[in-house]
Amino acid sequence: MKLAYLLLLLFIPLLQPNTVAAQQSRYSFTKEELKMANTAGNAGYLTGQEKDMVMYINLARMDGEKFFYTYFEQFIDDYNQDMRQYNNYNELKVNRNTSYYRSLKKTLSEVKNLPVFWPDEALTQIARNHATDLNRNNFAGHQSSNGRSVKDRIDTVYPNKSSAENLAFGFPTGLGNVCMLLLDKGVPDLGHRKSLLNTNLKLNRIGACIGPHPAYRYCAVIDLVSLPN
Repeated sequence: MKLAYLLLLLFIPLLQPNTVAAQQSRYSFTKEELKMANTAGNAGYLTGQEKDMVMYINLARMDGEKFFYTYFEQFIDDYNQDMRQYNNYNELKVNRNTSYYRSLKKTLSEVKNLPVFWPDEALTQIARNHATDLNRNNFAGHQSSNGRSVKDRIDTVYPNKSSAENLAFGFPTGLGNVCMLLLDKGVPDLGHRKSLLNTNLKLNRIGACIGPHPAYRYCAVIDLVSLPN
């Protein structure tokens, strides 16, 4: 069984100081939580941004509401500001009134203490090979240029296991890829979000790659699989 998805890409009341401090404390991750989420910290086969991608996915799974009000909101502010340089800013920006944004806010508010993903070198090589294929042949899709499916590729190392793959294009950072996959703007079935926050398939291992792409500058491949603990 597998999941496979593609991502193509006023009033604010014044707060008293003690209220501000309380909110900042509520919506900030402790050193212990950050350490717990950083399962890929010692994975020498991953780049720094790929390690970050694993960590941010784990943080969203550990405490979705906290992730939303910290890393996600800050990323959206920075992203929207950066998009102002383009003539089609209104098309590119993340509108906080859309159903994608509002539904993510609701979904993450209900996510708490999901198991973290652990990096897997063999699965990362599968992801890296597909990223190389996407770059070399300048396409965007789950099926390889030679016709192999996600299941075909993952089965070469982990046959007959529940699996999923997410693709994102245009973002060089781990945080950017995770935030846009969770938002799933333009993806009606919210497949990426459901995959990264999945519990039914008991996905627990992750392969991650961020590589170059001729059309989108960057492509990210995230492969997930369920293995015995």
